[in-house]
Amino acid sequence: MNFVLHGIAVSAGITIGHAHLVSSARLEAAHYEIAEAAVDTEILRFDAAIARARQELSALESQMTGDAPTEFGAFINLHRMILADSSLSHAPRDLIRERRTNAEWALVQQMEKLVAQFEEIEDPYLRERRQDIEQVVERVLKALAGSDAMPQPPSSAEGDLIVVAHDLSPADMILFKRHKFGGFVTDVGGVTSHTAIVARSLNIPALVGLHHARQMIRENDVVIVDGIQGVLVVDPDPVVLGEYRLRQSQHGLERQKLKRLKSTPSATLDGTPVELFANIELPQDLGDVQEFGAQGVGLFRTEFLFMNRKILPSEEEQFEAYREVAKAMDGRPVVIRTLDLGADKALSESEPVEMPNPALGLRAIRYCLAEPQLFLVQLRAILRATKYGRVKIMLPMLAHAHEIDQSLSLLKQAKQQLDDKGFGYDGAVEVGGMIEVPAAALALPMFMRRLDFLSIGTNDLIQYTLAIDRTDDAVAHLYDPLHPAVLHLIAHTIQAANRGGTPIAVCGEMAGEPTFTRLLLGFGLRNFSMHAQQLLAIKERVLRTNLATAQPLARRILRQSDPAKTRELLAKLNS
Repeated sequence: MNFVLHGIAVSAGITIGHAHLVSSARLEAAHYEIAEAAVDTEILRFDAAIARARQELSALESQMTGDAPTEFGAFINLHRMILADSSLSHAPRDLIRERRTNAEWALVQQMEKLVAQFEEIEDPYLRERRQDIEQVVERVLKALAGSDAMPQPPSSAEGDLIVVAHDLSPADMILFKRHKFGGFVTDVGGVTSHTAIVARSLNIPALVGLHHARQMIRENDVVIVDGIQGVLVVDPDPVVLGEYRLRQSQHGLERQKLKRLKSTPSATLDGTPVELFANIELPQDLGDVQEFGAQGVGLFRTEFLFMNRKILPSEEEQFEAYREVAKAMDGRPVVIRTLDLGADKALSESEPVEMPNPALGLRAIRYCLAEPQLFLVQLRAILRATKYGRVKIMLPMLAHAHEIDQSLSLLKQAKQQLDDKGFGYDGAVEVGGMIEVPAAALALPMFMRRLDFLSIGTNDLIQYTLAIDRTDDAVAHLYDPLHPAVLHLIAHTIQAANRGGTPIAVCGEMAGEPTFTRLLLGFGLRNFSMHAQQLLAIKERVLRTNLATAQPLARRILRQSDPAKTRELLAKLNS
């Protein structure tokens, strides 16, 4: 019987194939007492399971092919670090000895303590790392049970395999690299889960947050993953299957057609040039930047160089990463954003500082100014990279003038330190700031006086304006880029910067969504930065935009307070 499930689309596209179910170990364990004489044997059994889990991760690493996404290595290292943590590798041994309990129960008890701590974290990326803890524990539980951590997909499977799981470790996904597969479907996870990150890096359709898919789907069921609408169709009838095959073909043709626009200059119908830049996390993302013809890097999220590791990246390591990107862009702009992490995201083996609300606490530029030595290391590394390309520096989450003044003072100090060591750099490097806090948007002149350029981070600006977390299922429906307050802040920021002659861009998710392209152009935006894979779709929308039509409609949308009327006018703008 066919049925439809709705989830969160985290990687666009349409794929049709056969379901391959991935079983998960139950994270609940039976609790039973063992004899005093059996305690040492039970501890040895636990240690052997930990050792086997480590061996499996090493085996996964050895199976990585040269074209495997770089995220895979990071995920394996993260799981290896979790395995090595004393909370999981040693504390259960104490429980076994003290309570004379079985290893499975002792391990799950420790896991629940750790998961509870992570669930208190407000940052969505860090909160979802609890899934990595559960995945590591699942691997050890399977080792204790004497079963494989991840069943192999059938080698003779015909057509694309659709991996269906309650949860899926990206490290385990390496096992599927040798097989043909077309998508991922998981019961849990969000837009920042590792499964979602890997799916996007592989450019394959994926849905998460389906809740009960793993229980309802059978092995080898025909399934359709619609990564555009967030729909999973199970056992479709011939009519639905035919319709989706047509949509799949059309989607593929549209993507191929878009590739023809790579070398086409980006300009509106009236000849107004529009700059299209790419967002990157790591130097390895440069392949997509080149493939889709970005005019530069509008946002280099440097915090990804700091994540999933025990030791902070040195100045030399950071410099090499920044230099690689600068050289690859060959004179095109590269905007490097300084570290956007907070006290809730531990940068070392030390415990993170507990805070009532990390999203409103010591994060981004606040954290950097509180840790000036860490900040100086990064500033020196970026400055050294300015010799190899057109590098700019961008400061995240600014709200106060003194944050800019202190940052510029530290930049001056970093320059002096490089002078003392004889390192060269561009003394006139441009410094810009992120507008992602309503206070910054409302007090724009004081930022324009101090900075060379600005960039609107719509993700945080929307969340802070509406006081909601878009990753929280309970309030996700309130995340609305078309809320009148959000639109007024964005339009006001763009127009004020244009009047003052300060270059401004949008680098949040709105920049990569074609629905908003003409609206932003109507507000006066001429610089967009997005994931590279979204760039050609945005270019097509720009090429078909008549500013004489877009600007009056954008002004009418700004005057609206009725959500239904706003969406009606937006549909007219995009028609």
